[in-house]
Amino acid sequence: MRIASTGILGSYHTPVTEMKRNKWHRSHQYGWHDRQRRHHPRRYRGHDRHSSREWNQRSDPYASVSGLSEQNSSATESTSSASVSTDVPELPGFYYDRKKDRYFRLLPGHNNCNPLTWESIRKTEMEEKRLKKLEEDAKTKLVVRMGLNLTRLLQKRHSGLMKPASCLRFIQELKVSGMRKNKLDIRSLDSSMQSNFQMLLADTNVERIFAAITDKAGYKYGILNLDGHRKESQLISVDMCDNLYSTHRKGTAACWASLNGRDSHVLLCLSGNADVPGCISLLPTSIFSDSNPADHLSMLCNFRSSMVWSCAWCFNPQADKCFSTGLLNCVCVTDAVTGQKQIFYTNSSVLAQQFARRAPVLYNGCRSGEIFSLDIRQRMAKALSWAGTTISQNSAVTSIQLLQDENYLLAADMIGKIKLWDLRTTRCVKQFEGHHNECAYLPIHPHEEEGVLLAVGQDCYTRIWSLHDGTLLRTIPSPHSISKDSIPSIVFSSQLGGRNGVPGLLMAVYHDLYHFSYSSNH
Repeated sequence: MRIASTGILGSYHTPVTEMKRNKWHRSHQYGWHDRQRRHHPRRYRGHDRHSSREWNQRSDPYASVSGLSEQNSSATESTSSASVSTDVPELPGFYYDRKKDRYFRLLPGHNNCNPLTWESIRKTEMEEKRLKKLEEDAKTKLVVRMGLNLTRLLQKRHSGLMKPASCLRFIQELKVSGMRKNKLDIRSLDSSMQSNFQMLLADTNVERIFAAITDKAGYKYGILNLDGHRKESQLISVDMCDNLYSTHRKGTAACWASLNGRDSHVLLCLSGNADVPGCISLLPTSIFSDSNPADHLSMLCNFRSSMVWSCAWCFNPQADKCFSTGLLNCVCVTDAVTGQKQIFYTNSSVLAQQFARRAPVLYNGCRSGEIFSLDIRQRMAKALSWAGTTISQNSAVTSIQLLQDENYLLAADMIGKIKLWDLRTTRCVKQFEGHHNECAYLPIHPHEEEGVLLAVGQDCYTRIWSLHDGTLLRTIPSPHSISKDSIPSIVFSSQLGGRNGVPGLLMAVYHDLYHFSYSSNH
């Protein structure tokens, strides 16, 4: 047990003669109290105030906040819990349960049948928070704060009593808070199969979604067809394609490609091993619905790398039908028609890529945290002068997204930092707080039409920010228990199912698909 600096540990620094002379006095003064502190620690909580402060300053990486109302409630809860926990002394090897008001042994001992560990304790606390959050979301109505409603906001805006930016901010909060969850039935998908969604990737019009599915047999890839009915109570139906592309290799990245038309193919990166190199397949979407997929040959590009980290398709006419792949310490740009390759060597693995549309410029996010641009019209393979704009994050970059104004780029890394960069000045102009990531490859989803940014954290919470001021609007808990294998995959659009489709958020967890309704007519 740690005792404060004013306790008996201070006497250990006195000379030996002083210890002998004051032996009886010290034992008379401290011995009985020390025994009482060991057997009744709750009676002497005030003496261990400094040591207990360290106990309560242990960071909780899974804590989350959403919206201004959620921030206020979280602050209240943290204040009340801090007032209780500051009185609890720290006992090495023991964990204090506030509900049962007693200590439990952390290390395996007499309770070997069910030993307590920090991992199990944290998992239990996370599950309690998730269930509490789900209960709050079920009870919350379409009101974020007192007096906030659409009619009053529009009246204030038209009368000039509220600035347009403030009105937009409140309308965003109102719409995001009103999102409600509905479970969808996927037709042509056997619910009895133990298959789990691993990735969702929407096409340009959000009519089809390329999905990666895992089961005991391996990995399967297919297309979900969406059909939204805005006029029919905003219903949405989901149909699974007839054929699935099966393989024993894990997909690391994917993107839609326009080889014979808009979104006519899918680029799929597959991991490799010591015997089989990594590869990227250009799959025509027709093979997922054709009864005889063997008639369609897919282009297969093999790379001498155990891992293909990322891919991107170029939509600029100056580099038509070209795609890029991020490999180990290099970038490979390939012409999909001629097969000609161009290699740019880097100092780190390239984990994220995206092409600009105004010019054939490729932006790359590296494991080292560096983000650089390169013009693929250059023919310099091994020189370093081809690197253009360069910025740096604090950790490995997992996702980059250019905004419609291509002077701005969003980047997320493996320590949970999401930043908006001005590429002209190479400075961070905005940061979005609350995202949680430690080691996962997690994408970000900006939606400029609605002015929101979405991202799923490693703690399985989906967070929604305002793109205008970076405010956290809402935190949505996962419908399933939190684990490393249950991180949700999401797609957000104002037109799910194509033109005149249903607005909302699609969330896939395990084998379930959910739709969160969203009002985009305000």
